[in-house]
Amino acid sequence: MKNVYSATGLVLLAILFLALTILGGAALQGMRIDLTEQGLYTLSPGTENILEDLEEPVTLEFYFSEEASSDLPMVRNFARRVQELLDEMAEQADGNLRVRRIDPEPFSEAEDQAASYGLEAVPVGSGGDSLYLGIVGTNMIDGLEVLPFISPAREQFLEYELARMVYLLSRPDKPRAALLSGIDMDGGMDMATGQRREPWAIHDQINEMFEVETVNADDEALPDELDVLVLVHPQGLSDSLLADIERFLAEGGRLLAFVDPYAESATPDNPNDPMAAMNMERSSNLEALFDAWGIDFSADRFVADAGLALQVNTAQSQRPVRHAGILGATADNMNADDVITGELDAVNLASVGRLELTEESPLEMDFLMQSSQQAGLMETRRLQFLSDPAQLMDQMGATGERYTLAARFSGDVPRVMTDEGQGDEGADKERASADASSRYPLNAIVVADVDMLADRYWVSRQRFFGTTMLEPFADNGDFVINAIDNLIGNADLISVRSRATSNRPFTLVESLRREAEQNLRATEQRLEAELAEAEQRLTELQQARGDTDLDILTEEQEAEIDRFMDKRLEIRRQLRQVRRELDEEIEALGTRIKIVNIALMPVLVTLFALAMAWRRRRLRRVRASREGGHA
Repeated sequence: MKNVYSATGLVLLAILFLALTILGGAALQGMRIDLTEQGLYTLSPGTENILEDLEEPVTLEFYFSEEASSDLPMVRNFARRVQELLDEMAEQADGNLRVRRIDPEPFSEAEDQAASYGLEAVPVGSGGDSLYLGIVGTNMIDGLEVLPFISPAREQFLEYELARMVYLLSRPDKPRAALLSGIDMDGGMDMATGQRREPWAIHDQINEMFEVETVNADDEALPDELDVLVLVHPQGLSDSLLADIERFLAEGGRLLAFVDPYAESATPDNPNDPMAAMNMERSSNLEALFDAWGIDFSADRFVADAGLALQVNTAQSQRPVRHAGILGATADNMNADDVITGELDAVNLASVGRLELTEESPLEMDFLMQSSQQAGLMETRRLQFLSDPAQLMDQMGATGERYTLAARFSGDVPRVMTDEGQGDEGADKERASADASSRYPLNAIVVADVDMLADRYWVSRQRFFGTTMLEPFADNGDFVINAIDNLIGNADLISVRSRATSNRPFTLVESLRREAEQNLRATEQRLEAELAEAEQRLTELQQARGDTDLDILTEEQEAEIDRFMDKRLEIRRQLRQVRRELDEEIEALGTRIKIVNIALMPVLVTLFALAMAWRRRRLRRVRASREGGHA
């Protein structure tokens, strides 16, 4: 009977377990707990705000080729991450975000539709299959946003890309940008020929991607309903325009400013007049606003950097020389965690300035580009009559400090311009700075270089059958478009920065692997040196013998050849053994780590349960003894 009761109890426990599992799944549906260290499954607050503010339904269609990715486990894992993020966003949007997953099978209507949207078909395998991994977003008024291909390498920017897509689809109007340029980005007039020059490539790109309004330095106000203001080489801005710029920023506008201590790309009104070129003002600044914001800009000094110096050709020398004032910033000098610079490889700059925050500044500064540690500051007057760039390399003094060349600024700043465009003075200025209502949140990106926008620093033009083809050799254009695109979003979108990736390497295993390799590498190198020496000696002996001189060598020499051959075989055997031990030790390290990871938690739970059981038994004994004493 006892066995029957035990079997019946096990069956009842199994039924109870299944019932609790089903009831728990129904009761806890929609509830999620993110236990990952870096919050992989938790949306950023900015993304949550964008989704909660949706008033009209938005549809995101996720195109993913199931069959073509069957032999690509890493791609399938990434696709699952994309789907999970989309589901999380749909849950947060409370019905205003619809997510559909579509498998564009070969020769299907879904594949034709994916191609019509411009999704990229990546060839995979030897059978000619195409892999689709893209997203198409639509709204109720024919709005369309497309991510042609979601690269797993950009996983850290996935949430930003999706939040940006939803934000743009939730806006009925096309974003508007104002461009104020103190330099002839539109090409200007060529006085020698009397014809207009071609506009800068970046000028055309900005106009193609955004609705652009042109602003002049002597205008009194900005156009209405702007999303972002782009200032390039601002010089001689009227007080009323400065006041209106501050009003625009105080009302939530965004700013992208390119200033320069020495704009080499600036040209005088009459380029044929050498005195005009010599006397023109080449520096630009936003001193009135920078001083109020606590931004320290080196308006009369540039960053000379031997570590990033590019080679240039000069008339004085036939060979290229490195120019410490013309820099090529690489990915190591850019912020990999910011969506603007995270995927850029190279940006070229010239006579770039330095940006810093003063001690009293209320802002936070996040660098986008910075110099190497082989940099120092030099006065811009050295550039005016520079004939040999090699002089800069000889005269500069590296400080070991990394200088910020471009940065994102955020924080609450005081208003300093009155309605008449004049800065507040005395008590009024102190009162304005102290009054919290006179402060406003600033979102701005400042680049301490204007020359980076000029064609010669990042793009070449080629004529092809009457059409001008642009061939970029640096990412300057991508930097500018990324910056404007990012600033066009609201504060919530700007706050969605890069996030951690789901790829979590076994860093401890890799560290132990490197340690094991170092421990055995010395033995391996010694054996390899002995093997090389033995093979060299053996080669010398065999060459001395020759093919026709077999009788010349003595028995001792023949014995020496045999000995070296045996030694070579022995060393090779020892090398195989060392490498085998290296692999075994590495595998053992990995196994130990896996055992710890897998077994540690159950052991801890078991110990905790035993401790709780012991504690309960102890409490029952104490309680029983007390009751017995009272009795």
